[in-house]
Parts: sequence; C-alpha cells; structure tokens
Amino acid sequence: MTLPRKLTRWLVALVALHCAVAGAGFFAPYDPVEQDRDHPYLPPMRVHLMDAQHHFHSRPFFYPLRLREGSFDQYEEDPAAAVPLHFFMRGAGYSLLGFLPSRLHLFGTDGARIYLLGSDAYGRDQLSRILFGGQVSLLAGLLGAGVTLFLGALIGMAAGYYGGWRDDLLMRAAELFLALPWLYLLFALRAFLPLSVSPLEAFLLVVLVIGMVGWARPARLVRGVVLSVKERDFVRAARGFGAADMYLLRRHILPETASVLLTQAAILVPQFVLAEMTLSFLGLGMPEPTASWGNLLASLQQYSVLVSYWWMYLPALAIVPFFLAYLGLASALQQRSGAYKIDEQSSWSPT
Repeated sequence: MTLPRKLTRWLVALVALHCAVAGAGFFAPYDPVEQDRDHPYLPPMRVHLMDAQHHFHSRPFFYPLRLREGSFDQYEEDPAAAVPLHFFMRGAGYSLLGFLPSRLHLFGTDGARIYLLGSDAYGRDQLSRILFGGQVSLLAGLLGAGVTLFLGALIGMAAGYYGGWRDDLLMRAAELFLALPWLYLLFALRAFLPLSVSPLEAFLLVVLVIGMVGWARPARLVRGVVLSVKERDFVRAARGFGAADMYLLRRHILPETASVLLTQAAILVPQFVLAEMTLSFLGLGMPEPTASWGNLLASLQQYSVLVSYWWMYLPALAIVPFFLAYLGLASALQQRSGAYKIDEQSSWSPT
C-alpha cells in the first residue's frame, strides 16, 4: 500500500532533519566543547565569493573579524586577511552515529576559525554546539516518547481488555495525571533527584522523568480502541476457538492501536524535546559542557547576553523545523487513519 503524498513529504523532511543531527560530527566544523577564549561572543561570519575589489573567487572564503577601533565588543571584517574554505577536510575527531570514528568534516579552514553562527562566552562554535546539542535533545524526546507510549499502551490495553475494577483504578489514575500540571511535576521530580551526576546519568534521569508523566492521554486513547476492537467478530471468533488473552492482545488488538500510537508519537516527541530544553535551561537537565538545546539557551538568563548578542537566540530556532515537521506528520497520520476507518466501515456495510 502506497503512502499518501502529504505523509511522504513530512516523513522525508523528518528523515533529512534527523540525518543532519545524527551526522553532527560531519557537518560541524569543530568539537562542541573546544574553547577559544580569545574570541568570546563573536557574531556570525559571512561567507563571500567576491572580494572587496569585486573579483570573483571560485572557492568560498571569509574575512576574520577584528575589534572595531574604539570598541570592546563591536567587530568588523578584516578585508586584508581572506581565509578560503576547504571542503571534505580532516579535523577534530568524532564518532559518527556514536560508534564510527572519523575525522572528516564537510568544511573547515587551515587558518583562522570560522563561526557561521557566532560563538558563545567561551569562544565555542555555536553551529557545532547546536548540531551536537540536537543529538541530546532529540534523543531525549524520542526515548521519552518511547517510554510514555510503552506505558500508555500497556495500561490502556489492560484497562480496556479486562475492564471491571482494573479499568476503574487505572482510569482514575489517568485522570489524576491529566489533572496535574505536568510541567511543575517535572520540576518537582527532577529537583528531588540528585543534581551532581554525570552527563549520562543526567540524560537517563531526564528521559525517565519526562517519559513517566505523559502516559495518561495515550492510555485513554488506547483503551478506547481496545474497547471497540475486543467486541468485533474476528476477536470473538478467535476467543471461541480457545485463543489465550495474550495471543488476542498481541495478534488482533495491538495492531489496531498502531495508528493511535504513531499519531501520539508524532505529537509527544516535540513536546518532550521542549520539556528537556526547559529542564536544561533551568539547570535541572544536561550539565555543561555537554551541549543540549536547553543549556545553550541558559546564557540568555543574563541580561547583558539577552540584549547584546542576538545570535545566542539561534538554538531556540533549531526546534522550529522539527516541531513543524512532527506536527505535520501527526496531522497527516490522523487524516490517513480517518480515511482508513471510513473505507473499512464502508467495506463492512450491508449491500
């Protein structure tokens, strides 16, 4: 069965965005923790093909920045020191996809450092930190959504299939979780946990915390699907032939919840990425120097940074295309699910 064109477009967009983040080491020119204390808060540099004398160059180049005369934080290009860009050159080592060692980068220089998106207070390259930070934030969102959907599917199927007191107990718990302000619950849970932990431990804590507070809505949706499916003729026939509960759940009922779970996944991933960003922004998530989109924005808590260095806002814009792509995918999945249900109902209607 071919996928609708709209759904395919959003899937292609998401795959391209995730590939760019997954290959951060290749696309980033520098190590995200490498410091250059001589160049804090450098503004983004421009790439040129034409020099000051209006001569065209086949190889892109940039001009290093220097302090403007009489200023301590205003920079200008130095037209006397053009630095060419080189493509597919060797640089700082990294692990592609986490396990393939490599030193190949998309671009780099033999001379001065280039900051396409500026630098931070320690002279670290913003582009490199945004790309590597996306690996942490997106992985936290994906794993958190996986934990939530696993709990939601498990609880929703148990409540819908077995019913009775189990259904009442689980759905009252779900209503409680829906009524709670989950953002403040995240703060409370994370603040209760130890702060002095390694980056890996902090990452796992964030994933568990955000993954265990959002299961209620998926559980209710899965329960509704299970209540409908368990009364269908093919499930009744399988039960009449002696099929066990686990077989019915695995073979007949769980596949019917796939569309709901996929749609919820597309909605929850950006929400959980935003939750990780919020925790890290407030100092309750990933610690420095590990980059994540949240702690890249933490410097904006300083008023001087907030009003003086506009490029420090750029990590907040990195999530925008992911939000749009995921929400577009969720909308396309809902439309496809609705069309499938209409076709299914019409195929079973009496003639």
